[in-house]
Amino acid sequence: MLLLISDANILMDVEVGDLVAPMFSLGYQFAVPDVLYYEELEEQHAHLLDMGLQTRTLPPKSVERVQALSQTYVRPGRNDLFALALAEVEQCPLLTGDAALRQAAETEQVEVKGTVWLISEMVREQRITVTVARTALHKMRVNGRRLPWGAAEQMLSEIEAYSTSRRIRNRN
Repeated sequence: MLLLISDANILMDVEVGDLVAPMFSLGYQFAVPDVLYYEELEEQHAHLLDMGLQTRTLPPKSVERVQALSQTYVRPGRNDLFALALAEVEQCPLLTGDAALRQAAETEQVEVKGTVWLISEMVREQRITVTVARTALHKMRVNGRRLPWGAAEQMLSEIEAYSTSRRIRNRN
């Protein structure tokens, strides 16, 4: 089962879009650094642990790594850099919607995935429909979440086109 390390932004996007249950029904493990959980999520999002979110503690060397990263990358927050360091340690993708964190992760050669990818996985794995995905994206947009809206719509249009062509082929 693929492990994905998340920042808080992704989890908040999913919450706003009412996609928590479908996300945790995917065949992935989701984890956050324990410090990020306790400082950013515990108070209002503690139920995510019951849904399957894991917290992980960074080894001492990785805490030193966060210090070094913070000298190189000034824009991502400290907790975001903890997520990056944890993804490095676990050698797994980082889920983030934060542009500065994405850029830092790519520079550090850590694979990055975002909310649009996560929603596409939910649709492809038939955890949600395209209609539910569009509704979720609308909720995210009206609640001020920042996503690449054009890329999100393009992803849904491509899935719809693929589904339509499969239905036509299956009829023939």
